[in-house]
Amino acid sequence: MWDHEIRAMASAHAIIAASVFMATVLPAAAVQGFSVYGTHLLWLYSVSGAVTAVSVAVFWLLGITPPTKKHTVGYKLSRLFRSCLYFFLSCLFFHTVVVLYGAPLIESALETFSLSVLLTSLTTLRCLCVLGPNVQAWIRVFSRHGAMSVWDTGLQITVACTLVGAWIGAFPIPLDWDRPWQVWPVSCSLGATIGFLTGLVAAPAWIHSHRKQLTYKCK
Repeated sequence: MWDHEIRAMASAHAIIAASVFMATVLPAAAVQGFSVYGTHLLWLYSVSGAVTAVSVAVFWLLGITPPTKKHTVGYKLSRLFRSCLYFFLSCLFFHTVVVLYGAPLIESALETFSLSVLLTSLTTLRCLCVLGPNVQAWIRVFSRHGAMSVWDTGLQITVACTLVGAWIGAFPIPLDWDRPWQVWPVSCSLGATIGFLTGLVAAPAWIHSHRKQLTYKCK
């Protein structure tokens, strides 16, 4: 029933996953000394920027982003401003949560905030693309049986995989292995990115395998 949407989702996810790959490969070819470990913050912002730009373009071209109720320039600018505000507030939220979970408060504040930007780019940005700056819709989607489309279900899966990946990535940090990927926040950002890529693959696959059991309420 939703074969067209599933194929569109798989294509969109493939393009977004490719942007992560390109954000790693292209800077390595253009910037001397660039590496995931050695220049981790540069890599982190490269991935965040690539995912942000490609996700916005892909979802807009597919028409997934909710249409504006008003077509005035003022309303569209207000919607854009609220989206940017939510993005920034999400960065602060993730920063606070990560600090509460034990990240350095002052010593590595830049690294912690950079991780928050990455998490926001991989999770909150997707909410903005699929649902728009509508907190009530976000709460609905992440509540039980709140998904109303395959895109809502895909959103649930990718966000969950990203956050679980970041959480699992924190486990090796306290271990006395003295590895370069244990430096804060390398393992967490790698875990979040790997979790995000896993979610991009798992979402359309899971929806396709359960398409006969899925039922959605009408919007």
